[in-house]
Amino acid sequence: MERKPSLLRKISRLFVIKNRFEASAIIYALALGSAERGHIYLAQYPGFSGKLLFLASCVAVFMAGAKIMDAMKYEREAKAAVPVKAEASPPRCD
Repeated sequence: MERKPSLLRKISRLFVIKNRFEASAIIYALALGSAERGHIYLAQYPGFSGKLLFLASCVAVFMAGAKIMDAMKYEREAKAAVPVKAEASPPRCD
């Protein structure tokens, strides 16, 4: 008998990144937010300190994006790897 997934499980599946397109969309959204935050930094902190904070926010998105893409690659490789069962050799009778 097949059991229906609970409502909580259905909702939790919405927050799972399933493919590279979804990962790219999330990274794009993070980059837009980072650029906007960088503009705010430039307005609040004119000069070198504002530019440095702008750069830091952008670099944080690059690092997060790389981590997301690496996780996608790792999950894809883990699904592709099939565990190899060790064959039990018959006992030797000498």
